[in-house]
Amino acid sequence: MKTLFAIAALSLASIASAQGPAQTQAPSATVGTASLTVRFEQLVAPSGQIMMSLFDSEAAHDAGGKPIRAEMIKVEGTSAMVTFTGLAPGRYAIKTFHDVDGNGQMKTNPFGMPLEPFAFSNGAKPQGGPALWQAASFDVPAGASETRISFQ
Repeated sequence: MKTLFAIAALSLASIASAQGPAQTQAPSATVGTASLTVRFEQLVAPSGQIMMSLFDSEAAHDAGGKPIRAEMIKVEGTSAMVTFTGLAPGRYAIKTFHDVDGNGQMKTNPFGMPLEPFAFSNGAKPQGGPALWQAASFDVPAGASETRISFQ
């Protein structure tokens, strides 16, 4: 069990190691482009930053691969928001944590269990580690769309 939580913490901590926005995915000329607004709600503290990664494949999401986009969103209140543009319509998933102390790292206890709030898209719950693609992924159609993520 300790190992599973350590894996979860490392996976979430990898969000913090992304150097600015990850690679931008070029939309196909024959497929419309999409934008995705992510609203973060129920923040536990009006400080720090939200560290998040956006994935476009099960392989990258579940195996700790590189996200297509990564963002740090400054927290100033009880909610925060970020919008991704230029996405190809398709299936995506988000891993995120609220870096309350703003040090850029997921705080964990001696057993590797996260001490800062974390969440996954689609309201997916962790099961001995980060939520899996099957539970966290959602469709992003052409045009503008929105998803909400609540920290609990």
